[in-house]
This record gives sequence, C-alpha cells and structure tokens, in this order.
Amino acid sequence: MTFDPIRLQSWDFDEKIQSYEARDAIIYALGVGMPITRGESRDLDFLLEDRPSVLPSFAVTLATPGMWPKIPELSIDWVKVLHMAHAAQFHRPLPAAVTVVSRAKIVALYDRGPEKGSVCILTREVRGADDGTLYCTIDQTVAMRGNGGFGGEPLPKQERPTMPSRSADHVESVETSPRAALIYRLSGDYNPLHADYAVARKAGYDRPILHGLASYGTACAVVLRAFCDGDPERLKSLNLRFAGVVMPGDRLDFSCWKEDDLVLFEVKVGDRTVIDQGVAKIV
Repeated sequence: MTFDPIRLQSWDFDEKIQSYEARDAIIYALGVGMPITRGESRDLDFLLEDRPSVLPSFAVTLATPGMWPKIPELSIDWVKVLHMAHAAQFHRPLPAAVTVVSRAKIVALYDRGPEKGSVCILTREVRGADDGTLYCTIDQTVAMRGNGGFGGEPLPKQERPTMPSRSADHVESVETSPRAALIYRLSGDYNPLHADYAVARKAGYDRPILHGLASYGTACAVVLRAFCDGDPERLKSLNLRFAGVVMPGDRLDFSCWKEDDLVLFEVKVGDRTVIDQGVAKIV
C-alpha cells in the first residue's frame, strides 16, 4: 500500500483512556533522570508515594495514540520516523492519581520532497475522564523521513527564539543513565528504536537512542527546580526542538536564560547541540 497523505490527515485515532497512580508518576520521574540533586532535596517530592507532586511533563505520556506510525493502513516508513519538536501547555497540575482521556488529530502535513520526507503535526488534549478537566494541550512535530515527494505544501519558515548573548543565568549538567531508555519506555513509549539494536541499526544508529521525550522530561525537571522552586503549578508551558541525538549515558549540559516570564534554554552533549529553541513560560 502506498503512502496516502489524505488518509493520514483524515485518520481517526480513536479516543484513548488511561488511569494512573502515584507509582506510574514515580517511574516516569526516574525515567527522565530524577533525582537530579543528590541527597535530600525537593526532587524527592516527585519520587515518594506519600508526596502529591507530579512532573508536569508526565502529561505528554498519558492516553497517547501509541506507535501510530506502525499502523499498516498508513503506510509510513516508521523506522525512519523521528520526533522533531514538542510543545505542551500545562493548564493545571496533575493529581497523584486520575483517569484521563485524549484523542489525537493530525492538524498539519508538510512535504519536504522525496529525499527529506515530510513533517506532520499531531495535536491532542489530555482531560479528566470523569469531569473533563483540561490538564494539558500537546503539539507533537514528527519527521517522516521516508514519506515525501507527494506534492504537498512545503514546510513553512517559522520565527525561532534567540538565546540571549549574555552569560546564562543557570547552567546545569545532568548525567543520563545507560539504562535511561529502558526505564523511560516503561511510561508507555515502546518504540523499538530505543531498545532493539537491530532496529536502531536499520535507522542508521549503532545502538538504541534515548527517547526525545525523555530529554523533554529532563528539561522540565531542570526548569521546574531552577526557576519554579519545584512547584508544578508555576510551569505553564514547555516548548523545544530536538536538534540532535542523545544516547543513554550522555551528559546533558543545560544553559538557561530568564527573560521576564520566559525561560529560554538549550542543551548540549559535548560540542553538539541536542535541544534548541527551548522556551518555558513560568509564573
């Protein structure tokens, strides 16, 4: 079956329902590298079952459409799919346990040609299943490197946030665990690219790579601790672009700048930029 852009844009992903409890939120926090601060710290608020705090970025793992690029009818070359960027608005803090519902929808599809493939944007809301409480709105940008040249609209140019020229207001290094991808996948992202060596080699890597959303969660934890005093209610949004591959065991070097109610940031592994265009809104 040939890739059909119209089929993808009109695809019904169905409503997804998920219940979680404190244990699930703790596993997520471990998967994104917490505790970042050694010893006694507020990081433990996200790791002990008798504490109410849940990382805001946990919302992006809830009631997802799963490995939708592998749906046979969509004819996507899923091995060549990469997560390009992620944006989330956090409308209110997640409770320690709740049942949520979400329905994904493709809202944009851009053609980069047969060599570069295409880019799609998938959006969804995470709401309480019982009362409709809106917890999070998510926009996920995905590169489908094996599915381009169908004559669609080109990827539009977008204004990029510029990092200030002054020294960073906060710098921090986070050592990822060699087991990071194997822990993070327990939060529901079972893409074999992050665990299976054969699949990783087919995608052009010598070993499994770390989930982009694991680095996203680490960025959430760093910003929350450095600029929000660890209070989930103060983080209102977190947007970033995945600029390079992170391997389990890599050290993530954060540089952050506070500009009024925004935190601008970028992340490097050695000399390589792996996250750029990072913008968090805080109160």
